Amino acid sequence: MPGKKVCIIGSGNWGSAISRIIGQNVKASNRFAPLVNMWVFEELINGRKLTDIINKEHENVKYLPGHKLPKNVIAVPDITEAVDGADILVFVVPHQFIGKLCDQMKPHVKPGAIGISLIKGIDEGPSGLTLISDIIRGKLGLDMSVLMGANIANEVAEEKFCETTIGAINDHNGKVFKELMQTPNFRITVVSDSNTVELCGALKNIVAVGAGFCDGLGFGDNTKAAVIRLGLMEMVSFAKIFCSSSVSSATFLESCGVADLITTCYGGRNRRVAEAFVTSGKAIAVLEAEMLNGQKLQGPQTSAEVYKILQKKNMVDKFPLFVSVYQICFEGKDVKEFTICLQNHPEHM
Repeated sequence: MPGKKVCIIGSGNWGSAISRIIGQNVKASNRFAPLVNMWVFEELINGRKLTDIINKEHENVKYLPGHKLPKNVIAVPDITEAVDGADILVFVVPHQFIGKLCDQMKPHVKPGAIGISLIKGIDEGPSGLTLISDIIRGKLGLDMSVLMGANIANEVAEEKFCETTIGAINDHNGKVFKELMQTPNFRITVVSDSNTVELCGALKNIVAVGAGFCDGLGFGDNTKAAVIRLGLMEMVSFAKIFCSSSVSSATFLESCGVADLITTCYGGRNRRVAEAFVTSGKAIAVLEAEMLNGQKLQGPQTSAEVYKILQKKNMVDKFPLFVSVYQICFEGKDVKEFTICLQNHPEHM
């Protein structure tokens, strides 16, 4: 049996970091084909195509500088060419772009292929909440799993120890993805509660924006701890209301839950940009362009999706932290009023 062909869709900071792991692991296993296609959104870097730089110098000099990529990871600028013949699709692009990409890929996806989403975000669909894995599943007909965890990309690339969580409804596919991505320093737990795993990955970015507001306002670690705890409570409540399948509280104790939440509230781009929003007075979109080197910010966008969903369900008053982050980012609410949502939180009533 020939090995399964893997394609990584996305090559930003996180996509490039995970390509280092996948590229090494496929060489060590006869389950997978030795060459890995990585779809790269083509850009010019000092007059040179980014794909040419990656394929010749084996480094993503824009999004993961200083870390060599395995030589068997091939940068491909055409999405249809990248996915052609792939048995395993690893999705790791900003969630704003996934729908259009799936439409382009659809005629070229191999029957029987399986997918895993590393994308942290949600969408507000016509019937309310839509998970990114649901969008991919609906457009491409793939069996989808998800991977979420306390995984800051640069630390993963530096091979510092971390944990992560795979949510897989199909147990066999979960094991395949674990073999594809686990290393001694990237330890994976597989759980079946896939929807909760994915929601954690999206919602924690909203909480991280709130943590960044606290840092910018100089409120200290006690206040940030309250933001993390109350944010976690809202994550649990949101999951229980909006996940059609049963939600296991134990999932929030996995890496995708409390660990990722803490990491993101102390590191990560959402916290960093939110702090700068307070201290600089600049708009979120301006700071994203100035600070992130082409990467996309997920927290404010996710807060907007969540707010629309809560409005439809008449539940805005039940999620004051999520709603306050949205109002500060998009409706001009004074960031100095952020602590009001903490002081008057339903948890304290």
